Amino acid sequence: MVIKQIKQWFTVRANAARWRPLIDWAQERGGVLRHARDGRGFVIDLPRTLPGLTRIEWGPSQRSYINGYELRMRCELKLHHDLQMMLIERQLMDTLESSVFEAYTDTLRTRVDTDTPEEMRWLVMFPKQPVQDSKLVKQRFGSVSNSRELSNAWLSPELCSRLAQASQDILVEGRPFVLLSLRGNVYLRTAMPDPSLNEVQGLASVLEAAAHSAQDVSHRLGDGGSWPTTTSVAWHNRASEGDYGTPH
Repeated sequence: MVIKQIKQWFTVRANAARWRPLIDWAQERGGVLRHARDGRGFVIDLPRTLPGLTRIEWGPSQRSYINGYELRMRCELKLHHDLQMMLIERQLMDTLESSVFEAYTDTLRTRVDTDTPEEMRWLVMFPKQPVQDSKLVKQRFGSVSNSRELSNAWLSPELCSRLAQASQDILVEGRPFVLLSLRGNVYLRTAMPDPSLNEVQGLASVLEAAAHSAQDVSHRLGDGGSWPTTTSVAWHNRASEGDYGTPH
């Protein structure tokens, strides 16, 4: 036990120097970076920068489709409950579509609707939607939503611009990535073996644009606007907040 504690102490000390640029970046924004107890990750809470309270986490992957480590982001916005939209890296979309449809049609997998995360269930639950504003974003990502109008409004020129910029050096082709709006919040998840300030900044910029755009759409709905939905009752399920919450 003592040897294990000593190893963890050395790991935390080493990571403090390794992540100093991220620590400084968080502090400049009124936030704080906290190390995971085992030294295998960190959590950054940013209370005042994005439209809502934002949490950034890096650590071992919580999804089977991401090997190794991942970066997770969550912006709490209290959005309209009808906002169920997802943008997903196209290669990942094809892979997950294949696996989830196989599971869905397998009579032995009777719990596929509750055993799989939203980003997989939604590929069956919602129709694909067009990405109209950016040719690069259209090539690199797919979109699904409970409403084409909601999806088009969410994928604003500003959001597509930041996605296109991130696609140049961060969201490279084949890198697992999902961006979605559900349960009133906006979430981002991507593979990240070793976090860098440039990557975190770039993805935080994407999350910020997605959050602002989702807020605009939510306000329109709240003001009495309405868009048709195609929600599948058979697949209706509200998983726990832990799916995109703090690291486990």
